[in-house]
Amino acid sequence: MSRAGGILSEPGYTLVENASLEGRNTFRVPARAEILIDVGQPGVLPQLAGYPMLRSARPLVIGEGSNMLFTRDWPGVVLSVSARGIRVLEDRGVDSLVRVDAGENWHDFVHWSLAQGYWGLENLALIPGTVGAAPIQNIGAYGAEVSEFVVTVEAFDWHTREFVRLANADCAFAYRDSVFKRDPTRYLITAVDFVLPRTRELRLDYAGVREELASMKVDRLTPVTVAEAVMRLRTRKLPNPALIGNAGSFFKNPVVAAAQADALRRDHPGLPAWGTGQTRKLSAAWIIEACGFKGLREGDAGVSTQHALVLVNHGRATGAQIWALAQKVREGVNQRFGVILEPEPVVV
Repeated sequence: MSRAGGILSEPGYTLVENASLEGRNTFRVPARAEILIDVGQPGVLPQLAGYPMLRSARPLVIGEGSNMLFTRDWPGVVLSVSARGIRVLEDRGVDSLVRVDAGENWHDFVHWSLAQGYWGLENLALIPGTVGAAPIQNIGAYGAEVSEFVVTVEAFDWHTREFVRLANADCAFAYRDSVFKRDPTRYLITAVDFVLPRTRELRLDYAGVREELASMKVDRLTPVTVAEAVMRLRTRKLPNPALIGNAGSFFKNPVVAAAQADALRRDHPGLPAWGTGQTRKLSAAWIIEACGFKGLREGDAGVSTQHALVLVNHGRATGAQIWALAQKVREGVNQRFGVILEPEPVVV
């Protein structure tokens, strides 16, 4: 064991007191944690769970901070799993069972899957964050969701202080939702098992993918070319967190009753809506732009000029200022459309 100042290094983890979180969230807002623990070996979690600071209160878990807004300092423990690794557990010919540690970067894993000849994750390229965070939000883009490929999630259960394995059905996946998001203090994801097919139908009928592929003039459609098209679209439409602080889409597309959607579309014929049956999913970006919020800036907190769903930090905005702007957008949308927008990121 070694300790220097406010830093404690033990086999399997590192603990830092009064730690800055500004470099651990893609909004790049200032925040601090009373204690920050980086876990390199998940096997130490039962030991950590027995410490007084974690017996009385559950830690706030972060990955790369790409889906989180800090509006204040955290008066407790922030915990991050940094363990990385990708292993093929079983090659079954038509597909493979692959285990990925929670600390792996999601986009790096997508690239790995494409390099190994697997199909399916190409539509999810360039989504920021870690593999461990992907099931929490049930990340999705361009007609695909991660839940389609998840077989099992390995997690540490803070209630029982034991490791558990949750099958796909036990994860209660829904649109940008899961059991891990609904009960954030119970589970800490340590690894995810995916089934990756060797071939499947490419998904091209969403948000300009076919048009982008046509502009690329590719000779043959493959998962690699679809991933390239998706990356071009995302780069063009969404602000880069490396250049301006943001967490991607800040609001979910609202799901409303079919009758309400039909009434809104009668008043606003251009409003995009998807789905059949009793509900419809509406375009939150279209609604926000229709309310005149795209490009709005209050101090250094703003709504992106590239995409109305993205809130940005132009430099020195605090999390509280960004959250106040989000509330203004929500209130304006509710007043004009009678729709309540829900945030995608975790708001601390």
